[in-house]
Amino acid sequence: MVKKAVCLISGGIDSCVTAYLAKSEGYEIYALSFNYGQRHMKELASSRAISSAVRANEHIIFDIDLKKFGGSSLVDRSITTPDHPLEEIGKSIPTTYVPARNTVFLSIALTYAEVLDADAIFIGVTATDYAGYPDCRPQYIEAFQKMADLATKRGVEGNSIKINTPILHLSKADIIRKGLELGAPFEKTWSCYHGEQKACGRCDSCLLRLKGFKEIGSRDPIKYEFLPDWYLK
Repeated sequence: MVKKAVCLISGGIDSCVTAYLAKSEGYEIYALSFNYGQRHMKELASSRAISSAVRANEHIIFDIDLKKFGGSSLVDRSITTPDHPLEEIGKSIPTTYVPARNTVFLSIALTYAEVLDADAIFIGVTATDYAGYPDCRPQYIEAFQKMADLATKRGVEGNSIKINTPILHLSKADIIRKGLELGAPFEKTWSCYHGEQKACGRCDSCLLRLKGFKEIGSRDPIKYEFLPDWYLK
């Protein structure tokens, strides 16, 4: 019997590796991405490329305008995106936190999964490198699983849709290492908070990505406007 999984694909490394892990476990992939009013569309272009590469059966880009609420530098250009020294990243909740975003995304994924009669939802949250996001913590995932069990027909009938977070406790370096083992197309991914031709190499997301590649002794295949000295050594 074919197993189905809804995979949330944002376009970054974490969701890319998560989708490839789901594929390696024998799931038929149904990709779900969100056009939620984010600062640029490059990540959606990457999500399409990843979905194609992982041979998803379907890729839905769901429109939801979180710009109407604001509250995050990812949806409100009047708020500055973080540009912290590497050692300061994760010490506080950053401006890139979009209020309740994972709850919104997972709820829509849950609807999609139940319609598909899917067995699982895969989401690439990680609590190790970027502990500043409250909706990336293990406690949050556990709470959402309980809610999903209570709120769905499958859950009530004892056939729960499992919320899978295979990289939750992995460092960025371990995530990249796992992706390389699986043949994940990192050259198709996008992590930068800015949507220019090249990644900036300065924002928090770029620094975490570069740190991961540096730690495993590998070079990031995407192009950067700037590379920190510690990466080039």
